[in-house]
Amino acid sequence: MLEDWHARPIDEVYRQLSSGPAGLDPAEAADRLRRHGPNSLPAGKGVSPLLRFLGQFNNALIYFLLASAVAAVAIGHIVDAGVILAVTVINAIVGFLQEGKAERALAAIAAMVSPHANVLRGGARMGVAVADLVPGDLVLIEAGDRVPADLRLTRASALLIDEALLTGESVAAAKTEQGTAPGAALGERHSMAFSGTMVAAGQGRGIVVATGPATEIGRISTLIGKVAELTTPLLRQMDQFGRRLTVAIGLASIALFAFAVLVRGYAWTDALIAVVALAVGVIPEGLPAVMTITLAIGVQRMARRKAVVRRLPAVETLGATSVICTDKTGTLTRNEMTARQILTAAGTIVAGGAGYAPEGRLDGDAAVDGALPLLRAGLLCNDAHLRHDGTLWRVEGDPMEGALIALAAKAGLDADALRRDWPRGRELPFDARYRFMATLNRDPSGAAMLFVKGAPEALIECCAQEAGPDGSARPIDRAAWHRRAEAAAAAGERLLAFCAGPAIDGELTVEGIGPGLVFLGLVGFIDPPRPEAIAAIAECRQAGIAVKMITGDHAATAAAIARQLGLDDDPVVVTGAEIDAEPDETLAEFVGPVSVFARTSPEHKLRIVRALQSTGAIVAMTGDGVNDAPSLKQADVGVAMGLKGTEAAKEAAQVVLLDDNFASIVAAVNEGRTVYDNIRKVIAWTLPTNGGEALAVVTAILLGFTMPMSAVQILWVNLITAVTLGLVLAFEPAEPGVMARRPRDPAAGLLSPFLLWRVIFVSALFLCGALVAFFGARGAGYTLEGARTLVVNVVVVFEIFYLFNVRYLHGGSISLRGIFGTPAVLIALSCVTLAQLGFTYLPPLQAIFETEAISLRDGLLVIAGGVLLMLVLETEKAILRRLGLFGMGARAG
Repeated sequence: MLEDWHARPIDEVYRQLSSGPAGLDPAEAADRLRRHGPNSLPAGKGVSPLLRFLGQFNNALIYFLLASAVAAVAIGHIVDAGVILAVTVINAIVGFLQEGKAERALAAIAAMVSPHANVLRGGARMGVAVADLVPGDLVLIEAGDRVPADLRLTRASALLIDEALLTGESVAAAKTEQGTAPGAALGERHSMAFSGTMVAAGQGRGIVVATGPATEIGRISTLIGKVAELTTPLLRQMDQFGRRLTVAIGLASIALFAFAVLVRGYAWTDALIAVVALAVGVIPEGLPAVMTITLAIGVQRMARRKAVVRRLPAVETLGATSVICTDKTGTLTRNEMTARQILTAAGTIVAGGAGYAPEGRLDGDAAVDGALPLLRAGLLCNDAHLRHDGTLWRVEGDPMEGALIALAAKAGLDADALRRDWPRGRELPFDARYRFMATLNRDPSGAAMLFVKGAPEALIECCAQEAGPDGSARPIDRAAWHRRAEAAAAAGERLLAFCAGPAIDGELTVEGIGPGLVFLGLVGFIDPPRPEAIAAIAECRQAGIAVKMITGDHAATAAAIARQLGLDDDPVVVTGAEIDAEPDETLAEFVGPVSVFARTSPEHKLRIVRALQSTGAIVAMTGDGVNDAPSLKQADVGVAMGLKGTEAAKEAAQVVLLDDNFASIVAAVNEGRTVYDNIRKVIAWTLPTNGGEALAVVTAILLGFTMPMSAVQILWVNLITAVTLGLVLAFEPAEPGVMARRPRDPAAGLLSPFLLWRVIFVSALFLCGALVAFFGARGAGYTLEGARTLVVNVVVVFEIFYLFNVRYLHGGSISLRGIFGTPAVLIALSCVTLAQLGFTYLPPLQAIFETEAISLRDGLLVIAGGVLLMLVLETEKAILRRLGLFGMGARAG
C-alpha cells in the first residue's frame, strides 16, 4: 500500500484504488476481501496458562529458593523446606496474575476497532462488519463513531477527530478533504482519518486506503509484538550472584570433603555431614524470600503514592532509573486549557489563575474594559459550558471554549446572562476549509451582529479594520498582528483571533465573513504545567536523573513548556524528522543532550528508548496512548496513565499511575531506591552472618577441632533470625538524602566493593566471637553442649547488634532514631529474644538442639560482646567515611 495518501488528490486516490464516488460494487468488494483478508488485527500468539505459570520459575531468584529447599531437605528439616517451597509457589502465583503479557496488549488494541461501519456500495448506503471493509470502500462517519479503517477523506463537514491515542494531542484535530504535504507528520495529515480514533464532531466521508495490519494502529500492534521482554537490573544481578555463589559453594564443598577425608582422616559419612553443615551455614536460604517480600512491601508503599506496580521487579528497576522519558499533556501539564493573555490594539492583558476555575486577576498595560468586546465575542461565538461539581470546575465542550468562559468571568461577564440578552440565531460550525466559527446574534435592541473566532492567519487577512485603543475602527495593521501572533506562538501558546460586525441583511454565510468585520484581537492559551511536576523535575535533576519530554506537539509549544518546567537550563529541541535523518549508529550520541522531542511517531519513541538503553541507561517511559505501547514495553520500566491511558498502554506497562501525575513517578523512584537500599541491607546483613557460621565450620575442619555449632544449631540460627531480623529490613524507611544520590550503575554487581569488604570483615568478627566463646567455655570446664549453647547465643546477639549497625549504610547508626529502631525492629527483637530463651532454657528444645542453660553472668558477657561489635563496626564506618570509601556506591557520573 502507498503511504502518501494524505498528499494525493481525491481523483487520483479513486484511480489508484479503482473506486469512485458511488463506492465499490458489492461483488468487487467480496473479491477484494478474499484477496486482502479481513480488516482485523492478527491475534497475538497466546501462551497456555500452564506454560505461563511454569515460566514464573525460570529465573535465578527461584532457582536460589529451590536450592535452599533441597539443602534443608538434605539435613532433614522438612518444615523449613516446606516454607521455602510455599514462598516459591506464592511468588509464582503473584507473577502469573500480575505480569503483563504482549498478547493482552495486542488484544486491548484489537478491541478498539469498531464492530460495524456504514459504507456506500454500488451507490447504496449499507451497514457492514468492520472486518469486511476492503481498500476502495467508501465509508461514512459522524460524531460518536470510531473510525473503522484508515481513510483518505473525500468530504469533511465541521469534522473533528480525537487522535490522542495516536498523536498524544489532547485537542481534537480538524479535518478537511484538501491534501497535505507529502512529508507531513501524522498529527498534521488533516485529510486522513485513522482506524481506532474517535469522531468528536461533524460528519465525513472517506475512501479506505489501508485495512488490518496496514493501518497506523495495525503497524503499532506489529511493533509491540517485535519488542522483546527485558530483564530487570536486579534479576540480572541476582542471576549473576546466584551462579557465582553456587560455583563457590560447590568448589568449597568438594575441597572441604576431600580435605576432611584425605588429610584429617574423617569417615566419608562424617565428612558429608560437615559439608552439609557448611552448606546450611553459607546458603542464605531466607534471602530470596526476604527479597521478594521487600519488593512486595515496595509495591504497597507505591500504591499509597498513586503508583500501581503490575510486576514485582519493576519496583527495584524504578530505583535504578537514570532517564525518564515522559509525555507532556496531562503528565507534566494539567491537561486544562487556560487563557493566558489578551492581545488588543491597546496592549496586552495577562490573566491569572489556572484551569477552568473563573478565578484570577487580569493585569497588564491595557484597560480590561477595552477588551470587553473581544470577551463578549468569545462568549457568544462559543458552544461550551462550565460546570462546578462541588470540588472542580469542568468544561462541557471544547477545552479552549471553556477557557474563554473562565476568562470572561474573570472580567466580570456572566456567560448565561449575556447569552440570554444576545440570543443566537444562526451559526457556521468550525471547518478546516475556512478555519473559523461564526454566529449571528441579536443584541438587546434586536440588531443582527456577527461574531467570529478562528485561526489568526485566516481572520487577520479577511478583516480590513481593527478596533483601536479607544474602541473606534481604524485600518488594520496586518504586519503588526502577525508579529504579535508569531511571538505568542513561539512562547508555546495556542492562539484564537476574534472579530465582530453587523450582519448584512441578517444573513450568515462564509462569503459574508470579510471586510465588513472589525478585528478585535487575539487570546493566547496554554496547558499550564503542574506545579508539583516542576518540583519533581527539580528533584530528578538533584538525583542525577535526566528527564526528556517526548510529545506529538509542535516544537515551539513543547520548548516553551520545557522552559517553564525547568527541564534543562537551555532545553535542546529536535523533531521527529530530525530523528529520521539520523542513522541508528549515531542516534545514541544524537539523543543524549536532547531534552525535548517534538512531533514524534511510535517508531521515533521506540528508537529513542533503544538508543538511550544502548548507552547503559535505565529508562522509564511514560505514556497513555496506543502509540506509546511499543516504547512502554521496550523501556526498562513502562509507566502508563491510569486516568486517561488506553488499555493497550496499561497492558504494555509495568507501572500504572492512578493520578496521571509526573510527581507520582518521582515518588515511585524514591520508593524504588529505598527498596534497593533495603535489599542491599538484607544482603549486607545475611551474607556476613552466614559467612561467620561457615567460617567456623571450615576452621574446625582445617585445624582439626570439634565444630563450635552442630548443623541443626546452625539451621536454628538461620531460620529464627532470617524470618525475624532479616525480614524487618524490608520495612526500613528511606535513609536521609536518598534522592540526593546519583543513580546506581546497573552494570555493577550485587556486591559492591564496600559490601564485599563488609562480608569479609564482619564474617571474621563473627568467627572471632564464636571461637572466643567456644574455647573460653571449654577452658572453663563447660561441656560440649554448654559451650555450643554459648556460641549460638553469641552469634544471635551479634546478629542483633549488627542489624542495628546495618540499618544505616549511608550514615552513622548511633543516634536516638537508630537505637530505638522502628516498630518492626522492636517486634522482631522481642521475637528473637523469646525464641532464644526457649532454645536455651526450655527442656523440649534443649533435647532437640542439644543445648544447656547458661548463667546470668554468661548472658551479660554475651551482650557485652554485642556492644563491642557495634562499637568496632561504627568505628569502621567513620574511618571509611573519612576516606571516602563508605557507602554502597552510586553511578559516578
